Amino acid sequence: MQQPTPRQQQVYDFIADYQQQKGYAPSLQEIAAHLKIHGNLGVMRHLQALEKKGLLHRTAGSSRGIVLCGQAQSLRLPVLGRVAAGNLSLAFEELEGYLCVDPSLVHGEKSFALRVKGDSMIEAQIAPGDLAIVRPQASADNGDIVVAMRNGEATLKRFFREKDHIRLQPANSRLMPILLYPADGEVQILGKVTAIVRTLA
Repeated sequence: MQQPTPRQQQVYDFIADYQQQKGYAPSLQEIAAHLKIHGNLGVMRHLQALEKKGLLHRTAGSSRGIVLCGQAQSLRLPVLGRVAAGNLSLAFEELEGYLCVDPSLVHGEKSFALRVKGDSMIEAQIAPGDLAIVRPQASADNGDIVVAMRNGEATLKRFFREKDHIRLQPANSRLMPILLYPADGEVQILGKVTAIVRTLA
């Protein structure tokens, strides 16, 4: 993990102290006031640098959506590449980085994250670029959102076991389900999606 610059360390320490005292992260305006700088652009650059160095994670939809890595209130999950929320595609293979999340989002040991590609699950509020938190398991109940793999190709879909086939159902009314019969090869469940994290660009 890369070390922060002295100024970045100052930002990190302020966020950590603020969270310890108040129980939540400071706003961009509060960080700017502490640093004695005008506007939020400089603060955003420091936060982006700290995020790239794996020291914090920022989530969308909240002005205080900052989670510090390595703190008691966060867990560090490996991001194991990308998974298609679309047609079956070559399965993820390599470590892309780490994601720091609130422990309440993690429901199982050895959970990991995958970055979503494609728009087949947008009606389930899963968009391209989102990070899916996955609990490893080899089985699934009907209706679970899972990462399923067949012949080395993986996809993220709702799982349904029908009478003579498995249906991987998209959450996009424009798309058809993927129907997999025994002759198509074994379908392996890699894990169940337990949460979705949307990152700030």
